[in-house]
Amino acid sequence: MTYMKEYYDKITTALDFILEKEEKEIGKAAKQMAEAVSNGHSIYLFGASHAGIITEDAFYRAGGFALFNPIFSPSLMLNVEPVTLTSQLERLEGYGSILLDAKPVKAGDVLFIHSVSGRNPVAIDMALEAKERGVTIISLTNVTYSQQVSSRHSSGKRLFEVSDIVIDNGGEPGDAVVSIHSLSQKVAPISTIVGSFTIHSIVLKMIEMFEQEGKDIPIFRSANLDGGDDYNAQLFERYKEQIHYM
Repeated sequence: MTYMKEYYDKITTALDFILEKEEKEIGKAAKQMAEAVSNGHSIYLFGASHAGIITEDAFYRAGGFALFNPIFSPSLMLNVEPVTLTSQLERLEGYGSILLDAKPVKAGDVLFIHSVSGRNPVAIDMALEAKERGVTIISLTNVTYSQQVSSRHSSGKRLFEVSDIVIDNGGEPGDAVVSIHSLSQKVAPISTIVGSFTIHSIVLKMIEMFEQEGKDIPIFRSANLDGGDDYNAQLFERYKEQIHYM
C-alpha cells in the first residue's frame, strides 16, 4: 500500500466514523444552533492555529451559513511570526476570556470550539467563561487523544469535559495518521478535512430543520456569480442583529 492510499483510507475511515457514530451529536448541535438563530441569538466559532482553519472555512463563503460569527485573534493565526507564538498564546490562561470579551456574547448564544487535543487553556477558558454567561458550548475534538493527555488549564479540565455537546472527530492521538517506515513520527493529519466535513454537515442538518419549519435559510451566494453581491447584501441587512463580523 502506498502512503497516499493509506492516507486516503484513514480519511474515509474517519469520515465514516463521523457519519455513523457522530450523526446524533451533529444533529444535536444543529438543533441547538437552529433554535438559537430562530430566537434571535448568535452563533460563534473558534479555533486556535490550525484548528482555526475550520472557522475560516465556515464563515463568509459561498454556500456557507451567513450567521456564523468568527472569533479570531491575529496572534493565534498562522500568518503570525514567529509562528511558535500561536503555541505559546494558546497555553496562556486567561487569553480565551479576553477574546470572548471582544464579542457581544450573551445568554442563549452558541459557541462552537474546535480543538483537536482539547487540552490548551485558550479553548477551555473561553468555554468556561461562555458557560458562565449562559452560552451553549459545542466542541469538536478528538476524545481518545484528549483522554490520553493532561489538561494545561488550572481547572484540570479538558474541552470535552466542559462542553454541552461533544463531537468526536474519530482521529488518532497526535492527529497525523500515516506511519512512515523511516520515521518515528506519523505524517498527514486529518483534523482539517474531518472538521470541514463536520461543520458543513451541521449546516446541512440545520437546513433540513429550517425546511421542515418553512423558515428562511440564510446561505451566502458566490460573489463571483451575477447578482451574488446584491443577494448577500440583503442577508447582511436582514440579519444585522445576529452578524457581528461586519
